Amino acid sequence: MHQDDQKQNEHIPVLLEATLTYLNPKEGDRYLDLTGGYGGHASAILGITKNPHGSVLVDRDPNAVKSLGERFAKSGVEIIQKDFLSASQKLVAEGKQFELILADLGVSSPHLNQASRGFSIQKDGPLDMRMDTTQELTAETVVNTYSAEELTKILQTYGEEPKARQISTLIVRERPIKTTNELATLVAKAWPGHSKVHPATRTFQALRVAVNDELHLLEAALPLWIERLLAPGGRIAVISFHSLEDRVVKQALQEAGGERYDALLTVLTKHPVVAGEKEIVFNPRARSAKLRAAVKQT
Repeated sequence: MHQDDQKQNEHIPVLLEATLTYLNPKEGDRYLDLTGGYGGHASAILGITKNPHGSVLVDRDPNAVKSLGERFAKSGVEIIQKDFLSASQKLVAEGKQFELILADLGVSSPHLNQASRGFSIQKDGPLDMRMDTTQELTAETVVNTYSAEELTKILQTYGEEPKARQISTLIVRERPIKTTNELATLVAKAWPGHSKVHPATRTFQALRVAVNDELHLLEAALPLWIERLLAPGGRIAVISFHSLEDRVVKQALQEAGGERYDALLTVLTKHPVVAGEKEIVFNPRARSAKLRAAVKQT
């Protein structure tokens, strides 16, 4: 890979300092990273815990898993290629527990920077958007075969798109749509005039969430993390990037926390922790990141 491409595809972990503050890793802690990605958070945390044999890194993306394998090859850390719900179910069945659990729910920089993955509005590529490139369902299938009603529901539910119906009508009328550029240009027609954020941002988010079943996986996985995989006294941190995810995380932590005598958690973040201006300057992806954290009762 050309050096500039390499640089472009590097993934800078978001909210790293805040993550370290709230997880507060200690030597010997067992660490579960449910979205291992390219190992940024994991590298910093494992550097402190020095307990790779008790730790597990999970990712559903074969490219990320390959990268993790190369980065942590000789460390003894377990690497699992599955979506985080399937991986969590496997770890629960094995009776595993961890003092530290992290889930960074964002799309990684390589996803956005590689046009061929189809995540980016800025780079023209096929309508793919699969995090796990071995799965069958792609954004192209959704865009070109779903009914206007189904598309409208996806855009409303996962993108909170006010013009969902108009956009769905445009899509159905102009099909087939093959590339990210074609889709972005088409969606922009429903939003004449200029805005700071590209008018197709919500549509792309909605399609990505639908293709990867992100919200359902998160809703099903959170109770497993909190109730089964987090050891007593252990800490969990979740970083989300849009209001739908943040709402699910907030609700799960509140339900397990609160002032009840049988509360499982103490929530450490009354409000979500966000990036400061300094971090946003060198890592613009951090702009929309929100971190919530909790500690499990002993």
